[in-house]
Amino acid sequence: MTTSTFKSTGHTEGVRRPGRWLALSVLVLAVLLVAVDATVLGLATPFLSEDLKPTGTQLLWIGDVYSFVIAGLLVSMGSLGDRIGRKKLLLVGATAFGAVSVLNAYATSPETMIVARALLGVAGATLMPSTLALIRNLFHDPRERSLAIGIWGAMASAGAAVGPVVGGFLLEHFWWGSVFLINLPVMAVLVLVGVKLIPESKNPNPGPWDLPSVALSLVGMIGVVYAIKELASHGPSPDAGLAALAGAGALTWFVRRQLTLPAPLLDMRLFRHRGFSGAVLADLLTILGLSGLVFFLSQFFQLVQGRQPLEAGLAELPAAVGAVTAGLVAGVAARRFSVRSVVTAGLAAVGLSLAVLTGLDQHTGYPLLGAALLVVGIGAGFAFTVTADVILSSVPKEQAGSASAVSETAYELGAALGIAVLGSIVTGVYRGFTVPAGVPSDVASAAHESLGGAVEASASLAPQTATALVSAGQEAFVDGLRIAAGVGAAVLLATAVAAWFLLRGQKLADGIEH
Repeated sequence: MTTSTFKSTGHTEGVRRPGRWLALSVLVLAVLLVAVDATVLGLATPFLSEDLKPTGTQLLWIGDVYSFVIAGLLVSMGSLGDRIGRKKLLLVGATAFGAVSVLNAYATSPETMIVARALLGVAGATLMPSTLALIRNLFHDPRERSLAIGIWGAMASAGAAVGPVVGGFLLEHFWWGSVFLINLPVMAVLVLVGVKLIPESKNPNPGPWDLPSVALSLVGMIGVVYAIKELASHGPSPDAGLAALAGAGALTWFVRRQLTLPAPLLDMRLFRHRGFSGAVLADLLTILGLSGLVFFLSQFFQLVQGRQPLEAGLAELPAAVGAVTAGLVAGVAARRFSVRSVVTAGLAAVGLSLAVLTGLDQHTGYPLLGAALLVVGIGAGFAFTVTADVILSSVPKEQAGSASAVSETAYELGAALGIAVLGSIVTGVYRGFTVPAGVPSDVASAAHESLGGAVEASASLAPQTATALVSAGQEAFVDGLRIAAGVGAAVLLATAVAAWFLLRGQKLADGIEH
């Protein structure tokens, strides 16, 4: 069936496209993989460091450049998909993602690895908005589309929690490059199935792709995300200040330029829609709470409670289970009750779970932690899925790629902010701990950098002194985690109140689109 036939048919068989669920399963696999790739490298870092011997700065770039590039290019790639065809962009991106994964796996120097990670980010930026926009074109029945977006959102949320499990398993059995090679079979299936089953869709009157806007978007997003991460890692610095100014300046110029263009890269007028703006804000802050919690609990499980990487990854699975379960029923719940009550309840659930963690200590049992992660996953699954549906449903089909890119940018920014804002609190509190007597100054300096650094540095000390140093570091880390959980809880609960007012009267579509 051609695209034109598919668009024009008004019958149920035209609306309910054959093979749409199989096509969806391939699309969400791609989303899961991109999300996993953002977190899987964390566990591989010690092995990679031993092999490639990067400097501290190079190691930071290897870890961060992927998310910098994705965040910087999402809006541009969403708009490009609207113009050249979302299926075409997805298949080209998937092929590139597979090819560049090989370059990552077999990198022989830190410089090659940084370039390879940046290229993987470019390919990842083509996949994320294309998948969500194509769901809009595959599912014309809004109830089916809500379920499809629920599955998509669940995979996006679950990726952060699945990454450590996959990484832990691979690193216990293979070498560090294996965490990239798992991308190849998935991307091969995506391309082979996608060619047959995914319909092409694009804006029939797109206008030109504005390259100055692309550059401003890239500079603006990378500047802001870099400043946030720099602030979290090293506190206030001239570098972070300059990056923040450059990023904010470029984004301001980007917004002003979009308002004057006849065919903007991103239609800023969408944000005048109260429901759209409220959904984007809720989207961003839901992921802030989820990613911040998962990131720091991963360190807590390994460095404070002494679990192995695979065990630590499995301990975080309740978040993924909760997100998947809630995502599947979120559309039904939003129609049964209301959009604002489901989103507000989801945000409040994440906030209250973070509040519970303000009572955390080194010996907190797993049942409480597992329950908190499950509730966070359920809350995030409800809120993230319904807001993604609202964002996608509140724009014309022609702008699906741009709207999807806004949703994805909120996701990426939320993840960066979650780790950075909560991270700066954890790091700030952690660095203030008192080093036990008898610890040399160079070891004390390394111990103050991070809890991982304290564990590594303690190996050179006498057993009793080493134990005292690690215990002091663990205690400080948990203190920081408690305060960060309290701040996260306050932010999420305040957002829940804001969502109640911003999403007033917002409904999900019911009638079938033709």
